[in-house]
Amino acid sequence: MHSATPINPDDQTGSADWSRVARRVRVPLSFAFALLYLWLARPTRASILIGALAVIPGLVIRALASGYVQKNERLTIGGPYAYTRNPLYLGSIVLATGFAIAARSWWIIGGMLAIFIGIYLPVIRAEEVFLGQQFPEFEAYASRVPRLFPRFSTFENRGGAFSWELYCKHREYNAIFGTIFMLAILAAKLLLSSD
Repeated sequence: MHSATPINPDDQTGSADWSRVARRVRVPLSFAFALLYLWLARPTRASILIGALAVIPGLVIRALASGYVQKNERLTIGGPYAYTRNPLYLGSIVLATGFAIAARSWWIIGGMLAIFIGIYLPVIRAEEVFLGQQFPEFEAYASRVPRLFPRFSTFENRGGAFSWELYCKHREYNAIFGTIFMLAILAAKLLLSSD
């Protein structure tokens, strides 16, 4: 995960084709999985509380990342991008962990792992190919900053300051609303099942 193995952008193998498919299906698949999640979830008061506390760092990581990234305009290396090349995905993993705790289901954990490995890893790799093609400095950045799990020694943090304008442009506030909505449904499911 921490290596920056170069990927051949001219590669036309099944892996390159799958990354295109993965990019297209990741959002609809996430919505479908949310429905399955709600059906399989077996929450308790404690699991919802612990899960809710666990999602907070994920929301914070995603919020910080969205306030720095200027997609397709420049290579973002400041803020959380100085520690990991993919803080938005890292924040999503932390969120997913919190939701897995709240749901108390091994099936959900298995589904989350399958989606991450089958969908998100190929998307991350494809995005890195794109970044390498668009930004010549990406290779040096990728050699010093891990792909996903952060290194706590920082890369040259020349990326400017957090921008609320970027945060709003990327509509990252929807992650907060979605989190509240899902936790509220879990709480409702718990209340209905205890009657």
